Amino acid sequence: MTRICIVRHGETDWNRTGKIQGKTDIELNETGIQQAKECSQYLSQYDWDVIISSPLSRAARTAEIINKKLNLPLIKMEEFVERDFGTAEGLSKEERVAKYPDKNYPGQETRENVVHRVTKGLEWILQEYPEQRVIVVAHGAVINIILAIFSNHELGSGKTRLVNAGLSEIEYINGRWQVNYANESGHLSQYSEKGKM
Repeated sequence: MTRICIVRHGETDWNRTGKIQGKTDIELNETGIQQAKECSQYLSQYDWDVIISSPLSRAARTAEIINKKLNLPLIKMEEFVERDFGTAEGLSKEERVAKYPDKNYPGQETRENVVHRVTKGLEWILQEYPEQRVIVVAHGAVINIILAIFSNHELGSGKTRLVNAGLSEIEYINGRWQVNYANESGHLSQYSEKGKM
């Protein structure tokens, strides 16, 4: 069975201030770097075959930091890049609600297109890494779409608020993907110290 641990990238300054990022290429902040190091520490306890990342710098840097302990082949795939949110990118939640109360952002990538490219990416992993353990570093909207599709919409878009550097896992069993867990954060000191998310 193919198993994929999906990591949301570490925090950026735009995450901290609630700005929507989409395809805007924002770097990790210091908290995000620390979160990536904690992911690396946790994930290094297990065996993995490959790490795949969105090419956007916040995800790619998270993957590189994780990979310092793992020393795996690292592949960047456009299929896992964040959804393009068009003219909403760079706006705070308050600004988005004021300008686009219906969330219909001009220039936004359609959900159907995100589903298509992400599904294509997962099919490629299944073909290239059958029966292997894979880490994918991606983005909130992309991960929520994956969770929604494979949990029959019990998780994901509109239901699961993903933390930066949180972990989710899907597994291919009996000809289909299933969600094993979503949004685990116990490996992150900011949550484990408090005892809750």
